[in-house]
Amino acid sequence: MCATFTSDDEGKRVVNENGDAIGIVEHVEAGDVYVDPDPGITDSIKSKLGWGRADEETYALDESNVEAVTDDEIRIRRL
Repeated sequence: MCATFTSDDEGKRVVNENGDAIGIVEHVEAGDVYVDPDPGITDSIKSKLGWGRADEETYALDESNVEAVTDDEIRIRRL
């Protein structure tokens, strides 16, 4: 998937392949998406997404993990 992210993506839900919410797009900066993770997201999912630092409030979503972008959400591929 080659997505171009814009400020229009801010506020969209980020969901996994099953449609379960893993976070919300907090902001987009220079085409990069930063996600505020759902408090219930497991450490193993964070690790697979490269979100290992617990002291951060938002995490960059690597475009290679994105399967689809719709009007309402960003769906990540199966990890």
